[in-house]
Amino acid sequence: MKNKKIVVTGGAGFIGSNLVDALVEQNYDVHVIDNLSGGTKNDVNPKATLHQKDIRNLKDIKPIFRNAMYVFHLAALPRVQFSIENPIETHDVNVTGTLNVFIASKEAGVKRVVYSASSSAYGDQSVMPLTEDMIPNPKSPYGLHKYVGEVYAKVWSSVYGLETVSLRYFNVYGPRFNPDGAYALVIGKFLKLTKKGKPLTITGDGKQTRDFTHVRDVVRANILAATSDKVGKGEVINIGAGRNQSINRIAELVGGTVEFVPARLEPKDTLANNSLAKKLLGWIPEVKIEDGIEELKKKYL
Repeated sequence: MKNKKIVVTGGAGFIGSNLVDALVEQNYDVHVIDNLSGGTKNDVNPKATLHQKDIRNLKDIKPIFRNAMYVFHLAALPRVQFSIENPIETHDVNVTGTLNVFIASKEAGVKRVVYSASSSAYGDQSVMPLTEDMIPNPKSPYGLHKYVGEVYAKVWSSVYGLETVSLRYFNVYGPRFNPDGAYALVIGKFLKLTKKGKPLTITGDGKQTRDFTHVRDVVRANILAATSDKVGKGEVINIGAGRNQSINRIAELVGGTVEFVPARLEPKDTLANNSLAKKLLGWIPEVKIEDGIEELKKKYL
């Protein structure tokens, strides 16, 4: 596999740049497509080739896909609230941009596209853990966009023969998260508050839970999804630790005083059933939340 060309859209972002590092380490010829709206040049591995392009422009990005073996599609406008306030712009990036990536991949003869989907497609579900056969119930334009991308992936496999697989991420955290950005989650916000010497603000009673998944585990899942011979027909696979944590527990791990603020409208719990990832990809999450947070505290505090 050495020196094979790979395209990573959104490769300057949090998850994308971590993925690019791992691919470079495995001696792939990595090409990053990113308009730097959410990522930064500084996070792009110097051994990768950065193309500062926008996935909304099919003509611009098509040449980059030539001779690529795999495409990892991570580029998106991932902010839920932003998608509610700007449904047209976010649709252009998250849906039309995704369609462009599938078109460019198919026309270039790419072997497989690994699509970064989101657990936000589930919306509110009455049963936990969340399984891939549940009927999606997105609660925001963003959740809807990510779900539409999954459907496009499946159609591009069945109609055009392009191998695809969709990975539904759960609450990704780890090095290079932006404490002010879409992926900050509560862990990033807590670290930022701690650094400023402020109390950790918890919405509601703090008993709500999230399935925090380390970015290194997500990166590993992507690489396994590209190379597994058990997927390629538009399968949707949960990538979550399968071990949810209350916000109170996260505050305890970060440390410091806490302050409770009024509850907001959000799902009470998220928890991934990750047995399909184990079955189809041979993927098992390895980074425990305690270790992941300890590592971030050493890095950012």
